[in-house]
Amino acid sequence: MNIRSLTRGDGVVIGAALLLFIASFLDIADLGTNDYGFESPSAWGHLPLALGVFMGGVIGAALIVVNRCLPQARKVAGHDLGTVGAAFTVFAFWYLLWQLLDSDGSAGAGLVLGFIAALLLAGAAVAGNLVGALKAPLINASPRPAAPQPYGAQPPAGYGYPGAQQPQQSYGGQPQPGGAQPPAQQQAGPEFSPFWFAVPAPRALYAEDGSPTQIAELAPGVWYLAVDQRGPGLIAQTQDGRRGLLQDASGIQRG
Repeated sequence: MNIRSLTRGDGVVIGAALLLFIASFLDIADLGTNDYGFESPSAWGHLPLALGVFMGGVIGAALIVVNRCLPQARKVAGHDLGTVGAAFTVFAFWYLLWQLLDSDGSAGAGLVLGFIAALLLAGAAVAGNLVGALKAPLINASPRPAAPQPYGAQPPAGYGYPGAQQPQQSYGGQPQPGGAQPPAQQQAGPEFSPFWFAVPAPRALYAEDGSPTQIAELAPGVWYLAVDQRGPGLIAQTQDGRRGLLQDASGIQRG
């Protein structure tokens, strides 16, 4: 699991889920006007409300966050795990909305706080992949690894490079005997130069043969190595050594 793939929307989901959990222990209705018949003034006095609504929203948030951290999306009965989690959060918001409207002014702190938390939770779950501000990485990209040197390549030398030997010149500009000679100028070849990059949003990585099989999902905040170019796309390598085709290379951050 990679927590660097979490977005700001996921951060709102986590915070709202924590708030919803806390609200489940507060009074659902004013003690003097409790007409719900609960054994306890909190949601835990009525388990269908506590487990089905409050904890249902928390479980939905957990599914969304876990799905984001996994290297590849998981499915439940053919549905994306994150979509299932979002459905849980929307149900919690819908139930608490009508519970609040039906309270006739006797709503306690638990019901009011629970409704606010459910509203934030459902909103972030639904809009997390639609609003640009919520799609931004929650954790900034870590410093990129050192760029790989081609096999047999030597570090650059010459003026301004630390530790480089400068040609010793005599009067008139001729090199002195025994002095270091300037490196020969080489023309850049047509070969692709590998580079590190990060994606602005989760991007699918497909098999190199061009088939629609998704082998991984590139997450924001993580540096990946581009090893070749395939038309408008890139052949990318993940940190665990898997290679595939990144069809959508728009907006990437080059290292």
